Amino acid sequence: MSHPQSRSIWAMIIKNFINSLKPRQFRGTLVGTDYFGNQYYEIPADPSVGKTRYSRWFNPPKKDDFMQELPAEWESWLRGRRKIPPTDEEIMKNVAIVQMKKKNAIKVNAEAGQITPMTKGFESFPKRYDYESVPGKGNYSS
Repeated sequence: MSHPQSRSIWAMIIKNFINSLKPRQFRGTLVGTDYFGNQYYEIPADPSVGKTRYSRWFNPPKKDDFMQELPAEWESWLRGRRKIPPTDEEIMKNVAIVQMKKKNAIKVNAEAGQITPMTKGFESFPKRYDYESVPGKGNYSS
């Protein structure tokens, strides 16, 4: 009659110590590249060596540029909100939707007699001056 393996704290400590001496993977595998030129890497989880969580990161095209733009699909993959990386078709479809929304916003403002400045980044969406820009402040201008 065999006994199930006991969970001794000392056995776990020794096993984790031995696993910590084994070489680890420090270079990730290239998963994809976006249209900004960012390269995305991943080291998958390996529970056999005690690594229960994956490591994901990106390398920007300009190393010292701290104002990086990331597509929302890649950012959600980096943060672990999605398990598989996005496809190029998915990203291009979403870029086309954003461009269509910008064009429609310009068209709506032109019909209303307003000019919508289009800038880069989060400010690329039109500002509606008839709404509060800061909730509760009552300011209706930018």
